Order: sequence, then C-alpha cells, then structure tokens
Amino acid sequence: MAEGKKPHKNKPTSKKYTKYKIEGDKVVREKTCPRCGPGIFLMKAKNRLYCGKCHYTEFIKSEKKEEDEEKKED
Repeated sequence: MAEGKKPHKNKPTSKKYTKYKIEGDKVVREKTCPRCGPGIFLMKAKNRLYCGKCHYTEFIKSEKKEEDEEKKED
C-alpha cells in the first residue's frame, strides 16, 4: 500500500531581494534601521518608516503640511 511521494510545494521567494537594486556598479539599498544595523530594513508606510524588530519609527513630513506651514508664515 505505497502511496507514493507527496506533491512538492514551492516556497515563496524572500521579499528581502526587493530591497536591493543594482545601478551600474553600485548596489542601492533601501533605508536600514539605525538601531539594528545593516540587514534590517525599515518598512514604508503612508507617513512613516518603521522597524518591526526594535519598533524604531521615523515620521515623514508630507508635502501638503510643508506647503501649509509656508502659507501660514506669509
């Protein structure tokens, strides 16, 4: 009563390779976490960069807020 081999399931490729780009002779990386060091990338959300490992967060100023602040100063 041999059933044979189980069907092979391909594993999904790692998303870390989407963080690297090669431009000419240089390797361009996305922003890494300043606390964790190289190899740990920051997630890009709508208005912030976030590290899931140490919970480091950098907020990004939107262009609308900067324009509103400039209008208020005038």
